[in-house]
Amino acid sequence: MLMLTAFFLPLTVFGGNFFAVLIFLLWIIKADFKSDFHRLKNNKLIIAVFLYLLVHVIALLWTADIESGLWTLKKQLKFLFIPIFMLFAKREHVKYYILAFLTSMSLSEIWSYGIFFQLLPLYGGATLSDPIPLMSHITYNPFLAIAIYLLSYYVLFDHSNSKLKKLTYSFFIVTMSINMFITGGRAGQIMYFAMLVVLVFQYFPKNIFKAFLISSIIVAVTSSTFYINSEIFSDRVDVAVKELSDYKNHTHSSTGIRISAAINSWDIIKENPLIGVGTGDYRTEFIKFSDKNELSLTTFRNGVMTYNPHNMYILTLVQFGLIGLLALLYMFYTQIKIATHSNEEFVRKIGIALPLLYLLIMLSDSYLMVHMTGLLFIFISSFVYKDYEADKQYRLKTVK
Repeated sequence: MLMLTAFFLPLTVFGGNFFAVLIFLLWIIKADFKSDFHRLKNNKLIIAVFLYLLVHVIALLWTADIESGLWTLKKQLKFLFIPIFMLFAKREHVKYYILAFLTSMSLSEIWSYGIFFQLLPLYGGATLSDPIPLMSHITYNPFLAIAIYLLSYYVLFDHSNSKLKKLTYSFFIVTMSINMFITGGRAGQIMYFAMLVVLVFQYFPKNIFKAFLISSIIVAVTSSTFYINSEIFSDRVDVAVKELSDYKNHTHSSTGIRISAAINSWDIIKENPLIGVGTGDYRTEFIKFSDKNELSLTTFRNGVMTYNPHNMYILTLVQFGLIGLLALLYMFYTQIKIATHSNEEFVRKIGIALPLLYLLIMLSDSYLMVHMTGLLFIFISSFVYKDYEADKQYRLKTVK
């Protein structure tokens, strides 16, 4: 069932949700709650997840918009899938979960190329300049970056793979990398370059200077190559630089809107630094402070940015203050700690890369709130950070 979730997750929101809910229902039917509790109780990530959700629940007490607060809580309840998925995850099936995800991403990539070369008709929100049929570029490119990392892991670190498999994986690394830069998702592209740096540092763990030098060269060469050869990438870079250097005259632009939202949000944070304004109260407070700062709400794209500043840290600080930010960061801390203490190379590598890459892209959007990227994070976390040995020992003990 987890394999089906992995396969349909990049293809359709309904498909990913359907199999996730089906797993939940199977758990409800078959659950031994006492046993399940003991299997999960010592997992630090599960504790961190419940603390993060607890902040959302408690902060409903001081929100001025309970309806929006309940909606926000509902959006984050998907994190409960981490412990549920963990109960179903099996160590021997991990490679199949990843294979299902990579197969699905390969199909998405082929479809994207088909649209780009006008071999296939436009579908969904795809255009010739942004050929992504099944997602928006906001979510597609982060998915691609994760897929490229997983493929690279199998090429660089998994020595059990045959030469043919490594050649096949290398082929898709190249084609997915090119696909990344014929679409318009800048956050995913930044994530891609960060992913390259992470890979190099993981390949040379004992030589930081060498890793820094090689990763700098790789990023410089790849970014220059794509800048020269990809019109959409070069245009997006030029526009971003222009907007960033003179955002006051580009307040309706993607970058200008984010900066304006951050400035307005900072005023809210300064007045509510410790516990924030409450779950879901971002919009109410944002509009209030926009009036104080004489900031035109027409700037914010039909009000989209009044719901979400496109920055996970700002959104968390506004709603939950420093306590909420610490709860958010604690989740990532536990992931990194579990990974660094693991005896399995797979966990040590992917378990470090996943939180680092998400910590980066959350500067440009609230990617744990965004459904598809949030569910991807949850899905991978469920089988990477599970303590399979402790689970095995407990089950053997109960059988006796």
